[in-house]
Amino acid sequence: MKLSKSLRSLLELDRVFDLFATRCRSDLGLLALLRLEPASDLDRLRARQELLRSFLDYRDRKGDLPWTDGLTTIGELLEEAKSSVLLAGEELLLIRNLLFLATRIRGSLSEEKEAFPQLWRFSRKIREFDEELQALSVLTDDGKLYDSASTALSRIRRSLDQVRGRIRREGQALLNNPSVQGMLQDRLLALRNGRFVVLVKQEHIGSFPGIVIDRSVSGNSLYMEPTSLVPLNNAQVTLLQEERDEERRILQELTEALLRREGALLDAEAALGWFDMAHGAGEIMSRHRWSLPELASKPFFDLKVLRHPLLGPQAVPIDIQCGRRFRQLVVTGPNTGGKTVALKTAGVAVALAWYGFPLPASEGSVVGDIASIVADIGDEQSIEQNLSTFSAHLKKIIAILDEADEKTLVLLDELGAGTDPQEGAALGIAILEELLERKSLVLATTHHNPIKRYALTAGGIETASVEFDPDSLSPTYRLLMGIPGRSNALLIASRLGLPRTVVDRARRALSEEGNAMEDLIGRLQDKQAYLDRLEGELAREKGEASRLKESLKEELSRLETRREGLIEEADRKAAAILDDAERTARSLLKDLQGAAVSAAHRQMAVGKRDVDRLRVEAERRNSHRRKAKVPADVAPLKVGDTVSVTGSALKGVIAEIRGEKAQVQAGSLRLDVPLDQLHLASVSQKGLSPQGGVKINVSRPQGIPSSLMVRGMTVDEALPLVERYLDQAYRAGYSEVTVIHGRGTGVLRKAVRELCKAIPYVEEQRLGGPGEGGYGVTVVRFRQK
Repeated sequence: MKLSKSLRSLLELDRVFDLFATRCRSDLGLLALLRLEPASDLDRLRARQELLRSFLDYRDRKGDLPWTDGLTTIGELLEEAKSSVLLAGEELLLIRNLLFLATRIRGSLSEEKEAFPQLWRFSRKIREFDEELQALSVLTDDGKLYDSASTALSRIRRSLDQVRGRIRREGQALLNNPSVQGMLQDRLLALRNGRFVVLVKQEHIGSFPGIVIDRSVSGNSLYMEPTSLVPLNNAQVTLLQEERDEERRILQELTEALLRREGALLDAEAALGWFDMAHGAGEIMSRHRWSLPELASKPFFDLKVLRHPLLGPQAVPIDIQCGRRFRQLVVTGPNTGGKTVALKTAGVAVALAWYGFPLPASEGSVVGDIASIVADIGDEQSIEQNLSTFSAHLKKIIAILDEADEKTLVLLDELGAGTDPQEGAALGIAILEELLERKSLVLATTHHNPIKRYALTAGGIETASVEFDPDSLSPTYRLLMGIPGRSNALLIASRLGLPRTVVDRARRALSEEGNAMEDLIGRLQDKQAYLDRLEGELAREKGEASRLKESLKEELSRLETRREGLIEEADRKAAAILDDAERTARSLLKDLQGAAVSAAHRQMAVGKRDVDRLRVEAERRNSHRRKAKVPADVAPLKVGDTVSVTGSALKGVIAEIRGEKAQVQAGSLRLDVPLDQLHLASVSQKGLSPQGGVKINVSRPQGIPSSLMVRGMTVDEALPLVERYLDQAYRAGYSEVTVIHGRGTGVLRKAVRELCKAIPYVEEQRLGGPGEGGYGVTVVRFRQK
């Protein structure tokens, strides 16, 4: 998409970008925003969106990527280093911090490259910097060089320590010498111009054995270098110069090594800038409920519940579209009613979409293949160029016509204004016809009735208006599609107290055609208001009917479940009675003698057939009930499906299907379950009573502790350990355990709590209380078996 600098200024895109800038964490994100240009084609825009969606998905599932405070841009440092070939330690430290973070992010995404392939491919812009980081490890955290930075530097600094030790010993001996103590202002060694000195009273300058170096602030004493310290001071000065020379040599070597990889360093800076900018976009989306629009291959847009980003959440949302059923939308209505704001809001939204950013609109908004945006908005008279308002508008429109095609979005404010109304209206209609022939997308505002009539009757053009409240004489800023707007000038004048005779004279002065047009628009608006009220009432009634329907369905389901439960309970009791009767009969047979035994066996065989028939019928009813609980339109279960076991809270994945049974993997548990007792986890099965036939192949572990320590681990390291531990603790019979994750940034705590919510046998999880570890621990309570 092409966007001129003047259009960016007209749409105030820089102010909109400031909203994202406030959510970035460093100058890197601000630089990325400053350098960002709209996508050049639809494929590149899709790639931007997919990358941002992948970043947001990673953040939702894994938490934030690593980040470091205090990051800054390095481009200017490298540019200056080309001439000086020397970066200070503090400057090299900034580069080291950036490279260290870039390497951490690349490593984090490398571990997740299969789950997040787009992010992984993008992170490969960050090259390997192991050698550079190793070289820069000679810097301390405040940008100084360690003694071990080189052999020579280590030797020099050892020599310096030795010389300074001798100076302190010689100086202390001098300060303790009774013959000179009376000459000293203070019994302290001071450092002046790199040399150790003492403060001598003014009257003893001639008698003190030493050289004057400096005068005190008061002027009553002088700093003098004792003669005994001169050789040692000379040695220290020489070593200090050698230290500076060696440090400069090391810093130059480090600078040259970094300059050899300038391109890779700038790529890493750009990648981190994008991650910071994406973080800002994600924060805007989560805090203000912005959303990424859907993309379409045809040139159109359909924006739902759209607000201007600079007006905030209090702005009245609008639904605005162009390009599907019509190519032009002509918006009419009174001044200050919001026509120009509606134009700018649509323009800003389309531009933001092509930058790859989210929009202040609801899900389901669509932006298509729009190659450029051009606009004529505002009154731009030019005294220097001797241009009137009309001439300024005309020059812009000439430029627009030179560029407009079927992929151009044209924004025209107050079309036909600034000249004779009849000529202006005729010119405005001609411009719309020309743009319609070119199939350009056009959003235009106007006050001219001829343009309104043209928009109402011409094909490919739709009208809209900004709503005006005649009672309060104020705009509501709602956009009404399909209804042209009235100027309301005479109504406003009458309400504000203009004499009735003047208003009536003005009405008579209007042409009959003009009055008819205004009356027609008034009737259309009244009808639209009636339809809006009717639509609201129908929506409320529909919502109430829907709630009532759902309530009745739930009640019916509850009653049916209760009925089935009663029948099932009766079948179980009957089976128990039959089993008891059969056992009693067999016991009595053992006590019979002679011919009675044979007759009794025959009689029992007849009774057993009846009992078996009753059992078969009960089992058939049970099977029918289980099958009836599964919706008819649910596809057959297959390996890999996530399922729940009917009548329990267990969930798992089907690992194998053998005949009428399936093996279900639930964490570390493997269960053999009849297929008719399984259902997809997304299918609601509330209120079902437990069924028999589930075989659980697990062993009870021994020696499981009551707490687990994962503090200091990453989310990826900790979660598998926590899941396995909770499974073992639950099977070991614990009712409550503790997971120790530490306070930290809260990412690991959040991940542990989200994991606990997903585990079916966890009844409750909470942060620790006083004496339990507070926010540093999560206490997990299991469901009773």
